[in-house]
Amino acid sequence: MPTILIIDDEPGIRLTLASILEDEKYKVFTSDDALAGMETLKREVIDLIFLDVLLPKLGGIEALEKIRKEWPAIEIIMISGHANIDMAVRAVKLGAFDFLEKPLSLEKVLTVCRNAFAIKKLREENKNLKKLNRSASEDIIGTSAAISNIRETVKQAAESDARILITGENGAGKEIIARAIHMFSARAENPFIDINCAAIPESLIESELFGHEKGAFTDAITARKGRFELAHGGSLLLDEIGDMSLSAQAKVLRVIQEQKIERVGGEKTIETDVRIIAATNQDLDKACEEGRFRQDLFFRLNVIPIHVPPLRERPEDIPLLLYHFLKTLKKEVTLEADALETLSSYEWPGNVRELINLSERISVMHQESTISGDELLKLLNKKTKKTINSRQSDLSALPPGILEQNYNEAKDSFEKQYLEFQLFKNNGIISRTAEAIGIYPSNLHAKLRRYNITAANKE
Repeated sequence: MPTILIIDDEPGIRLTLASILEDEKYKVFTSDDALAGMETLKREVIDLIFLDVLLPKLGGIEALEKIRKEWPAIEIIMISGHANIDMAVRAVKLGAFDFLEKPLSLEKVLTVCRNAFAIKKLREENKNLKKLNRSASEDIIGTSAAISNIRETVKQAAESDARILITGENGAGKEIIARAIHMFSARAENPFIDINCAAIPESLIESELFGHEKGAFTDAITARKGRFELAHGGSLLLDEIGDMSLSAQAKVLRVIQEQKIERVGGEKTIETDVRIIAATNQDLDKACEEGRFRQDLFFRLNVIPIHVPPLRERPEDIPLLLYHFLKTLKKEVTLEADALETLSSYEWPGNVRELINLSERISVMHQESTISGDELLKLLNKKTKKTINSRQSDLSALPPGILEQNYNEAKDSFEKQYLEFQLFKNNGIISRTAEAIGIYPSNLHAKLRRYNITAANKE
């Protein structure tokens, strides 16, 4: 439902306008001065404002300038009983949609109101078309099997409102995947809001997520919307959710179940329609076992899992990504054969973020039309190829055939051999082995059953 705010110091004008607009199914808020009106803007999502020119405390023209600066997406219609051409021209130059003279005509009010909403919708559609023209799938760059599978999953998952859990190392591109899901969905015209749960102190995370009322705590000078409210109708990315406190996890679980929130310090229940996408670099299965993450929340979030592999596991994608980043920087450089080898051999501990940094470094520091492996090494701050290729010499120590297996098979192979070694080292004693490797005996028993490993002593 479109929302309208009427700011006018005449009660009769406010009452008449509100009555007319509510009959047209608009949700209407009123205020008798501009300062109080701007407080309403901080609490509510407003689409259109009727703003009087002559107001106490802060004049309408000054209020127009402030509102256009802080809330540029809101359309503003100026109204006045003392209008003149100069004032109207100034208001329009400052960003007013239109200027109406009092006494207000019912027909003109409704016409200008409909026009304002039509123009607002066109602007939003144009903005979203510009985003969509830069197809979301183009941001998921690569020809590897893993990336091709992710691209297909994104398109399928986007068609529903199912919750998604994206896993992967830091810098692997989890946020790009989340944005692509939003762009392909029916929610693409609505907000995409993200929050890094690891970057916000535990004492503030609930306020950031759910908002707070004025006076809820010492620094709560004004009421504030949280990320769930801001994302209403759109998508919310809970990045690094593995770092969220257990108390905040419980409240997120409640929101998922009830589709409602309460601001910190408030009693009002606010309905929310948000598609939740979570991302983490942690093993949430392990976090659940250790009691650091709620298992019920994990099951709620992990409806559609997407794992983003690190760059070192998809070397064929690295040159394509580098060329893409260089193109966005308007830099044309051809990679020589040994440069391609260097890119594929490097570990990329910073993943895609590190590759972006390299592309920026090339665009600034490299002036030639081609680039060699040695020049890449210098830009990567690596002195010799020995540093780059060191991991290749370590591969001989891996279990036979492990490199031909997929990720889960390789992980299981290693875990089985690791447990067999630890049992042998601890004379087959379950309790001693569990203590040595830092897990509960019951968990060790379960793993031994899974891998069909027999312990010499089971006490």
